[in-house]
Amino acid sequence: QVQLVESGGGLVQAGASLRLSCAASGRSFSTYHMGWFRQAPGKEREFVAAIYWSGGSTYYADSVKGRFTISRDNVKNTVYLQMNSLKPEDTAVYYCAAKTVYGSTWPVLRPHDFGSWGQGTQVTVSS
Repeated sequence: QVQLVESGGGLVQAGASLRLSCAASGRSFSTYHMGWFRQAPGKEREFVAAIYWSGGSTYYADSVKGRFTISRDNVKNTVYLQMNSLKPEDTAVYYCAAKTVYGSTWPVLRPHDFGSWGQGTQVTVSS
């Protein structure tokens, strides 16, 4: 299993930017596809973005496409989520998640496809 710790959340105004980081430790980071999910109060956890183990492919939810960018550094064992043009509806707890590449298909977009999760970081966007 890989252990994940998110950071970078905060309170910002609409239109601002934030960059979330997710540091991984434990087993080899490059053997995991990585994803970002978010959960707003009273709502189900939803997919935000995912990145292939090599960084060679990415997927985004329609709601964030063109505003958010997922990236990874396999040397630093870290995955990032650059969030630009933030909107109040982006307010949520953001979680990073890892899915082993072994026996895995691509893309992986559903929460139950991911076996390891971080504790989450709060993002609040004020209007």
